[in-house]
Amino acid sequence: MSLIEILKVIVLGIVEGFTEWLPISSTGHMILVDEIIGFQAANPDFRNMFLVVIQLGAILAVVVMYFHKLNPFSPTKKPAQKQATMVLWYKIILACIPAAIIGLLIDDIVDFYLDKWYVVAATLIIYGILFIVIEDRNKYRKFDVQKVGDISYQTALYIGLFQVLSLIPGTSRSGATILGAMILGCSRGAAAEFSFFLGIPVMFGASFLKIVKYGLKFTLPQVFYLLLGMVIAFFVSVYSIQFLMGYVKKHDFKFFGVYRIVLGVIVIIYFGISALVG
Repeated sequence: MSLIEILKVIVLGIVEGFTEWLPISSTGHMILVDEIIGFQAANPDFRNMFLVVIQLGAILAVVVMYFHKLNPFSPTKKPAQKQATMVLWYKIILACIPAAIIGLLIDDIVDFYLDKWYVVAATLIIYGILFIVIEDRNKYRKFDVQKVGDISYQTALYIGLFQVLSLIPGTSRSGATILGAMILGCSRGAAAEFSFFLGIPVMFGASFLKIVKYGLKFTLPQVFYLLLGMVIAFFVSVYSIQFLMGYVKKHDFKFFGVYRIVLGVIVIIYFGISALVG
């Protein structure tokens, strides 16, 4: 365990916490930042697992911030409110089923064939363009669904199908679900909030799968790195979520589309030059 590696973990935790909930691909950022700083504190298998499992910190931020809204057993809620919260959870679970099933089936395929820098760059740019095109189309549109509670079971399932696209690295889970929700008639705020909630079971499942595949063979420094990364991701995620929910009240998502395109070009330039030099 060294101070340099601890600082790298802090940087990765900050990047994870800030980018996980924004539609800009946490995977793309983590790959690029890790390539630059070179987290060398462990073997490649641990590093790959670490980059996924520190998402648990980001998930806990949503759980804490929306605990009352997501808690169907809150003593301060009336029976109708408790029932509405249970219905929301049914929709969340329904929306997670497609990604859970397909993710389990193709996890190894994705890791082997699609976990490449050029795939990340391509998806960053493609979805960046889509954000701009869809927001131009939505410029004068009045969304039918203004609140998360208004999302129907059918719409929830369709959003879940959009979430399957995020299995491709660089797509962004929040990006795919937010885009899908807006296409289906959800307001920006409802789309972002539902995306947060979908992240809870999906990211818990992805983290659990990575831990099982890696095995419970952590060294003491590795445990420290994981816990530190998750703590940093938690606190930064709180700010990131607050920022996004405040942002969408006054702005559209076109800025994130432009940002994705620029980042995709940077990834191409960086790794393209590295390949030529190497």
